[in-house]
Amino acid sequence: MQTFNYHSHTYRCGHADLDMLDEDYVKEYLEKGFQQIAFTDHCPEKNEIDKAPQVRMPYSQKEEYLTSIKKLKEKYAGQIEIKTGYEVEYLPGEEENIRELKDETDILVLGQHFIYKDRETLEIVRTDDFTTEELLEYANYIEKAMELGIPDIVAHPDFFMRKRKNCFGEAEERVAHKICKAAQKYQIPLEINLNNIFKHTYYTDEKLNKDTIEEQKKKLKEVEYPCQHFWKIATQYDIKVLYGIDVHHRGQILRWNELVELAKEVLGEEIIEKLNFIES
Repeated sequence: MQTFNYHSHTYRCGHADLDMLDEDYVKEYLEKGFQQIAFTDHCPEKNEIDKAPQVRMPYSQKEEYLTSIKKLKEKYAGQIEIKTGYEVEYLPGEEENIRELKDETDILVLGQHFIYKDRETLEIVRTDDFTTEELLEYANYIEKAMELGIPDIVAHPDFFMRKRKNCFGEAEERVAHKICKAAQKYQIPLEINLNNIFKHTYYTDEKLNKDTIEEQKKKLKEVEYPCQHFWKIATQYDIKVLYGIDVHHRGQILRWNELVELAKEVLGEEIIEKLNFIES
C-alpha cells in the first residue's frame, strides 16, 4: 500500500472544510498508517493574477501556513514525516515568484487549472472554457513547467477532461502524449487524482455518506478524471505514477483504501498493472 500522500489542502484555500485544522489532517493520516505526507495548499500569488474567490490562500497567510506546518513537523517527529509545499500553476513571466515558493518549501505540485487568455492584460482562461487551441497551449504550459524543473509531481495531469467527459478526441490525445512524453523525459511523476472520485461517490451533495463500496461504484459513470483514455496512453511511456488524495474534507483520508479501489474500477486492472507506481 502507498504510505505517502503529497497532495493535501487546508482551510486557507477557501474551498476546503473551514473547521478542519491542519493537525486534524495529520491525525487522520496517522489513523490510516501513513508514514510521509506533504501539505500542498493552493499557492498564494505575489502578483495576484487568479482573482477568483475562494480558490487559494492570500499572500498574507503564507508565513502563518509555513509556521503551522513546521510546528506539526516538529510535534509529530518520529510518528510521521511532514513536508511543506504548494500546489502551483505555471504562468510565463511568473517563474521568479514560483522559484521563491519552491526554495522555501520541500515540494511543489503542479496543478494546472488555467492558462493566459491574454498575457498583456493578465486575463486567464480555465480548463472548463478551453478552445481546442487553448487546450493544446495548456499542454505546452505543463511541458514548459517540467522543462524548467518547477514541479516535483504533476497533479491530475488529465484535469483538462473536466467538463469534457466522453470528448476524448484527436486534440485530447495529442495533449496526453505531450504530457506523458515530457514526464518521461524529465522523470517527473504523474498523479492519479482521487478527489474527483471522492466528490462523485462518498461526498455527493457536499456531505459524507455511508453507502457501500458497491453503491459507490454505481456513481463512477459521472467521474471525468482520472480518465481511462489518458492513462491508457500513459502506459506507453516509461513514467512514474502515484496516487494523490487531493484532500479537502474531513473523512476523505479515512476513505483512502476505498478511493484506490474505485480508481482501479475507473481505469481497469489492465491499465493499473502496466503503470509504474513509485514506492516512496
